Amino acid sequence: MNFKEVLLIVNPISGQTNKEKIISCVRDEVVENGLNFHLFSTTGDNDIIKIQNKIQERKIERVIVAGGDGTINLVAEAIKKTDIIMGIITAGSANGMAENLDLPEMVNDQIKVALGTNYMDLDILCLNGIICLHLSDLGINAELIKNYENSSVRGKIGYFLQSIPTLIQSEFPFEFIIETEGNKIEASAVLLGIANANKYGTGANINPHGKLNDGIFEILIFKNLDLLEILKTLRNETDLDSEFVEIITAEKAKITCRKPVAFQIDGEYIGKKTEVEIKILPEKLRIAIPN
Repeated sequence: MNFKEVLLIVNPISGQTNKEKIISCVRDEVVENGLNFHLFSTTGDNDIIKIQNKIQERKIERVIVAGGDGTINLVAEAIKKTDIIMGIITAGSANGMAENLDLPEMVNDQIKVALGTNYMDLDILCLNGIICLHLSDLGINAELIKNYENSSVRGKIGYFLQSIPTLIQSEFPFEFIIETEGNKIEASAVLLGIANANKYGTGANINPHGKLNDGIFEILIFKNLDLLEILKTLRNETDLDSEFVEIITAEKAKITCRKPVAFQIDGEYIGKKTEVEIKILPEKLRIAIPN
């Protein structure tokens, strides 16, 4: 391996995974490969600055993240202007990036990928100044995430249990104005997706033609609550009916809402917004992927 210093960044409160076991497995693999192991646990207090300082002090050459999508985005913000490759260990309640990268399920296999030589230069979206690596949306799914975050049941079953209350309480459809390079359209939708990737962490493929490194993103206008089409999407049957969803490709865009609409980025509820500005950052995120 052409690197020596490895930093494992752990979110101790994400998901329900045993972090001590992950730390032990990563340390063992790193040491067995003749590398130096370093550990950082997030606290929610100036983590980005602390990670950057740790990287400089220890001359870190490879970063491994054990956490969910929120932790991955945090670390991406810290290392986006470097050439450091990031590896991922799935350890959150939402693991959308791992789903989109087709990472193996077993932790030991994920560690081997994280320490491997194969990587992708990933596009980084910026939405109202916040990094987005795979999927963001305005509307009913963001409302679902808000309700999920306020509930006590984690995992896919937690999302399922909140789906009916969300449908009952939601004030869909929502009215949007979408401006891209030279185009401006008005749309009524139950969900407006902003996609750099294909899948939510639940596995639902809402953007079958999206690529993480093609220099563009997709805006997906889900026009109505068609239960048959929703079931097709959840089963990953990818010929989405154009009467159900309209897809726009763009390099930058501005979305304006008639009234405040629930907004989420990579599984993290941000709040209700009336305006979202989207661009692709010039930096790329180097991320370890399977061979």
